Amino acid sequence: MDDLNRQGLARDLQNLSSECSLPVSLEVIGERWCFMILRSGFSGVRHFEDFLSEIGIARNILANRLTRMVDAGIMTRRPCDHDKRKVEYQLTEKGADLLTTIVAMRQWGEKWETGVVSNPVLADARDRQPIAKIVIQSHDGRELGLEDLCWIDEAELRDHASNNSTDRADINVRHLREINEPSAA
Repeated sequence: MDDLNRQGLARDLQNLSSECSLPVSLEVIGERWCFMILRSGFSGVRHFEDFLSEIGIARNILANRLTRMVDAGIMTRRPCDHDKRKVEYQLTEKGADLLTTIVAMRQWGEKWETGVVSNPVLADARDRQPIAKIVIQSHDGRELGLEDLCWIDEAELRDHASNNSTDRADINVRHLREINEPSAA
């Protein structure tokens, strides 16, 4: 990417940064222990003692982070079905939506920090093959790089969409439904 384009992206982002959700997101999950708790949660860990032993975190820090994540709606805390004296933590839908973030961070670390694939390898449960690299895709499925991106104001996006055919909006809604509804196969 040339310097002129990079400066343009930086300027565009600076103009839109007051409405950016990234700072708020980082306030909720933007520190190491939260990511480690999420990783464990995605691996099926549900109990305080199991988080404690898997992550190697101090009790008070774990208690604090779990409370923050419950308060933020990322996890739920409820009594265990089999032992009401124990509590169980589970990812909410909001928490589960962080999966791509966790996988992307892991893949970035494998490429730039450790230089090796993490073990265990994250694989497709159906065919037991490693997952592909997380990528940014356009609305029509093209893989996009930094040079293909620009920051635009939401109003400009709405104006652009209204100038195009409403058929495209209908197609996008149908596409989202297909993605979110289970296959009838």
